[in-house]
Amino acid sequence: MLVLVMINLLIIVHEIRFSFAILEPVDFLALQSIRKSLEDMPGSNFFSSWDFTSDPCNFAGVFCDGDRVVALNLGDPRAGAPGLSGRLDPAIGKLTNLAEFTVVPGRVMGKLPATLSELKKLRFLGISRNFISGEIPATLGELQGLRTLDLSYNQLTGSVPWAIGSLPTLANVVLCHNHLSGSIPSFVSQTLTRLDLKHNNLSGSIPPGSLPSSLEYLSLSWNSFSGPVDLLLPQLNRLNFLDLSLNRFTGQIPSCVFSFPITNLQLERNLFSGPVQPFNEVAIPTVDLSHNMLYGQVSPLFSTVQNLYLNNNRFTGSVPTTLMDRLMAGNVQLLYLQHNFLTGVPINPMAAIPLSSSVCLQYNCMVPPVQTPCPIEAGTQKTRPTSQCMEWKG
Repeated sequence: MLVLVMINLLIIVHEIRFSFAILEPVDFLALQSIRKSLEDMPGSNFFSSWDFTSDPCNFAGVFCDGDRVVALNLGDPRAGAPGLSGRLDPAIGKLTNLAEFTVVPGRVMGKLPATLSELKKLRFLGISRNFISGEIPATLGELQGLRTLDLSYNQLTGSVPWAIGSLPTLANVVLCHNHLSGSIPSFVSQTLTRLDLKHNNLSGSIPPGSLPSSLEYLSLSWNSFSGPVDLLLPQLNRLNFLDLSLNRFTGQIPSCVFSFPITNLQLERNLFSGPVQPFNEVAIPTVDLSHNMLYGQVSPLFSTVQNLYLNNNRFTGSVPTTLMDRLMAGNVQLLYLQHNFLTGVPINPMAAIPLSSSVCLQYNCMVPPVQTPCPIEAGTQKTRPTSQCMEWKG
């Protein structure tokens, strides 16, 4: 009888042990260190559930598999909720089963812990809209399973480590709104769909083949990138978002980009030159090619664009009749042609522009046949000086 009781007792203990797994001590101590280095900002009570006399797997933002922490989401994820302040403790590297690590927007400062490279199972790293400074550790290149890297809206400096580009399974790289500089690495991952590097100090050219054809979202605006893209962009025919604005890209705009399945093509404020020749009617709702050095005649294939910015270039000749017809029909909502070298607009001076449409024609080699409101930056001069129009050879 005693033996039977002992057997039943052992069975019960065994069941309790595996029903309520005790957290691995290393993970327990790591969570304690992480907690000590961070605080709730005023209005946040995220850490109120972090009572270390209870099971840490029940803490807010802590997710366990057995006795190991596999996901750590620090801060209240609700939109507009106050975040956390403090620093990221190097003990994060002790959570070696971690697959996901995020920190909500707040005032977390300091450098990224070099110990992040010890999280070999990490697939998602998201620490955006805080005040993280210093350089991106090159050792993040050791995280061979990493799929998403989001360090956007911080104070990061230095370059994008070349080792990041060698990660084989990257799908999303979001490093926008930092102070990163230098050239960018080639990205080898054939699953990379999103690359967002806007609002940095990045520079250099982007050679053909340095970005995978899997890309669907590419934003490089507000940097100092240079060189041609006429061989790069044709390889990226899956793009549904493209913004290269406010850089120093040169050369011709490849015709294929006007056939991409995108809603907004932003190539303004670069050094693009040459004629612009789409293959077919352009189905992109908004096309901005303003503030470049493009020349030649305006293609009638742009007549199907709803918002067309061609201002501040070197276009010559007459505006296509089809483009003006669609403007008068209300199909073209915005047409900016100011600051070019155009010599004619096929429109009746007595015609009334639809209230739903805007057109600016001033500062060309002609007197605008209709007087319409223009943006303030267009200035007050209605026509170019005759001397400029005579000297312009296209």
